[in-house]
Amino acid sequence: MLLPQGTFPAAPRETTLPDRLADTGGGRQLITAVAPSAGSTTGRLTWWERRSGRWVPMGRAPARFGANGLTEGATRVQGTDTTPTGLYDLPYAFGIRPAPTGTAYTYRPVREGAWWCQDNASVHYNRWVDPLPADCAPGEAEHLVGYARQYAHALVIGFNYDRPVHGRGAGIFLHVNGKGATAGCVSVPEESMRAILRWARPERRPHIAVGTESGPLDVTRY
Repeated sequence: MLLPQGTFPAAPRETTLPDRLADTGGGRQLITAVAPSAGSTTGRLTWWERRSGRWVPMGRAPARFGANGLTEGATRVQGTDTTPTGLYDLPYAFGIRPAPTGTAYTYRPVREGAWWCQDNASVHYNRWVDPLPADCAPGEAEHLVGYARQYAHALVIGFNYDRPVHGRGAGIFLHVNGKGATAGCVSVPEESMRAILRWARPERRPHIAVGTESGPLDVTRY
């Protein structure tokens, strides 16, 4: 078909990373955390928003992953210091420091009695508990207030959360950087974590996709 004189074909729309994902969670906000390979402990985190039918990057930050890299979330084993790959929701935020101004997410303040239970024998496995229940051993739980730097601000990643499989892993968060690689979480600089909390809107159903640039754990699989 000939175009009228003086007109030109529309430029092809740029394909973004969210466009290539198998699933984005159905919302209008998305975070991608991508490592170069399965053994990487660093990579890149980008937060995106759906605007006028397109995914637009709203911010980027260097990311850190587990000390032993990344592994398939569906078969991950607890205690392996690996970050689970997959697509996950973000149930709520928490922090030792007050929520950044403009935070819309439910934000739980971390008090002295707050723990995250990782005890496989407990009915509270992979749950915030306050105070620590009798069936959750202190040695099998994270005392949240003890991580002043990392848990200054955090978002719960919904890995193994809705119906926890004991032994798969507990306490996977998006949080502020510590000294180095994580025990399985995803971490970013504090100013980036604060920016994400100001940006995220629960009604836009944000999810996080974690994976690698290519290979068996390619983020586009999720």
